[in-house]
Amino acid sequence: MTSTAPAPTANIGVVGLAVMGSNLARNLASREGNTVAVYNRTWEKTETLLAEHPEAGFVPATDYKEFAAALQKPRTALIMVKAGRGTDAVIDELVQVFEPGDIIVDGGNALFTDTIRREKAVRETGINFVGAGISGGEEGALLGPSIMPGGSAEAWVTLKPILESIAAVAEGEPCVTHVGTDGAGHFVKMIHNGIEYADMQLIAEAYDLLRRVGGLSPAEIADVFAEWNTGELESYLIEITAEVLRQVDATTGQPLVDVILDQAGAKGTGAWTVQTALDLGVPVSGIAEAVFARSLSSKPAQRAAAQALPGGAENWTVSDRDAFIEDVRRALYASKIIAYSQGFDAIVAGAEEFGWEIKKGEIAKIWRAGCIIRARFLNRITEAYAADPALVALVTAPYFADAVSGSLPSWRRIVAGAALAGIPTPAFASSLSYFDGLRADRLPAALIQGQRDFFGAHTYKRIDREGTFHTDWSGDRTESVAEDTH
Repeated sequence: MTSTAPAPTANIGVVGLAVMGSNLARNLASREGNTVAVYNRTWEKTETLLAEHPEAGFVPATDYKEFAAALQKPRTALIMVKAGRGTDAVIDELVQVFEPGDIIVDGGNALFTDTIRREKAVRETGINFVGAGISGGEEGALLGPSIMPGGSAEAWVTLKPILESIAAVAEGEPCVTHVGTDGAGHFVKMIHNGIEYADMQLIAEAYDLLRRVGGLSPAEIADVFAEWNTGELESYLIEITAEVLRQVDATTGQPLVDVILDQAGAKGTGAWTVQTALDLGVPVSGIAEAVFARSLSSKPAQRAAAQALPGGAENWTVSDRDAFIEDVRRALYASKIIAYSQGFDAIVAGAEEFGWEIKKGEIAKIWRAGCIIRARFLNRITEAYAADPALVALVTAPYFADAVSGSLPSWRRIVAGAALAGIPTPAFASSLSYFDGLRADRLPAALIQGQRDFFGAHTYKRIDREGTFHTDWSGDRTESVAEDTH
């Protein structure tokens, strides 16, 4: 197909017109001041979008040269294609038709280290490259997502009004902020997704307890979650959980949750969070257990083989159902706080490692609407970092410390009861264990250091003097100083 290149009338362009890309293009076009150029590798998707939404006034392009010609300077293109080689291919094409000062934005779920690599390479051409995390799914893309852009300050000047025009709004503020340079935006989006994994697993464990121990039906549990959504647990995930549990399968007449195969999928961002946290030396045990729980669910052969293994479990009888429900609610809330605390620990560590100036309170603010983990208590996180920007752990902030303290008896009853009854609660239990480890006066890590020095001469430090020490464990067992500052 041939056509005359359009005049440069668009202030933003979208490359990749699958559901997310087309919804973002429609969102952009619906906002005053935006004219949107669109391009897709196959013309059919462009043609379909134009036919279905003539009101959007899209400027279509049949190739990259025509796409670039449709954009006003500085040209700005939002890439919405599958992460990986597809993204690199589009970047290579755009670099050929863009000029210094233009802006390429990757809005996909890219690994932040890929974004760092891409930004460095594109920067050498004089073109700005921005990695922007976009959360909210298909609905958020159309109606208003939470957006986490990284990249240069120069690019942010152009992008700010465009992204603010389409972002979700919470308490009058658009849910978008300049996160930091190069890969900062995709890093924060990755952590967002890691917290999302933990949140979903915690909710699933709460559901499992209410059903298996409390004896509630899915419809009754839906009512419980709806009630919880009016209080401190108010969030998008709690809200949709109630809707999922109310759904009845049209074919069988059973609750839909009962006919869904109990094998959870994943797209990798949770695993990336855990792998990155390991590299940074940050404990994100609640998030990790949520990722591992999905992996375990997707091992049907192992699970089938383990059916014959003894459990040695006790019966868990609930005499006061309302009290039990409240215990589960409190355990869920405390564990949720730990998930966010661990997530923000990872953000702090990432910022230090990669030289990003990430404002933690601003991140919490842009998560208040549009994104999957939007929740009432995000304002409390903003307040905590405003009161103490150098907060060493979110869970130690007064509001969260009080909330966890008030939940501890319930939390311990739930985790202990589940262990005795043989009910898996990996996220509840690991979150409580992390909390106890954090508050412990002394940990058995001293023994581990002794073991490491024994078999590998890795040395250790002492509590009573400065320096680094090694013991000759197999000789006369006398302590020798490897490095001593005295």
